[in-house]
Amino acid sequence: MPETATRTELQPLGDRVVVEAVEQAKQSAGGVILPDTAKEKPQEGIIIAVGPGRKTDKGEIIKIDLKVGDKVIYSKYSGSEIKLEGKEYLIVSEKDVLAIVKR
Repeated sequence: MPETATRTELQPLGDRVVVEAVEQAKQSAGGVILPDTAKEKPQEGIIIAVGPGRKTDKGEIIKIDLKVGDKVIYSKYSGSEIKLEGKEYLIVSEKDVLAIVKR
């Protein structure tokens, strides 16, 4: 019997991307366990969807330099947070993505 999963497809518009935040460590480097209230807002995530790109005044599309699967660092207070099917996502503009993490 094939496996099926309920999945919501998100297609961002324009130069936006959908990011799934990477969970922050629950323990500090020194071994102290951090409560949820002490954790900082995440700034690192995985891109799960990419919009078509920014449209110029002439109607031309300028494609986005990011792709699905990229691990990125984004501005701390950027984008719009949404919750779908129990998961939290962030929709941010390409200009709010600061770097691609290459490890």
